Amino acid sequence: MAKRRSRCPVSISLEMFGDRWSLLIIRDLMVRGLRTFKEFKESGEGIATNILADRLRRLERVGIITAEAEEKDGRRLNYRLTKKGIDLAPVLLELLIWGARHETTLARSAIIAKMEKNREQILAEARRRWRERDSTPLIPKFG
Repeated sequence: MAKRRSRCPVSISLEMFGDRWSLLIIRDLMVRGLRTFKEFKESGEGIATNILADRLRRLERVGIITAEAEEKDGRRLNYRLTKKGIDLAPVLLELLIWGARHETTLARSAIIAKMEKNREQILAEARRRWRERDSTPLIPKFG
């Protein structure tokens, strides 16, 4: 077991995935259907390649994502959320709703209102897509 600064569940969770880049990678896997290093790099967030490589390694080390060799080209890796990772779906959904409610974003208010009203349906769909390895984006890209 890793040495922890605190035994608080929030603190422990933040140690695993609490920086913005890790959360954006999780978002991209969960709702945007991204799978490869190149897709994450070109996602529009402006993450440096060294930071991206570090966060992918860290998320894999703590069991939130897994890397799998691509079927067509075994040299390429596809990243995928683990069960532990998909269990973050409610957290990510609430962050999305909270951010759109309290800040000016590019998220269309009709989409956010629908998500807010249909939380369980959205979460069920995210989990179905994860189970079935469906990389179709769950929500449109903002901006």
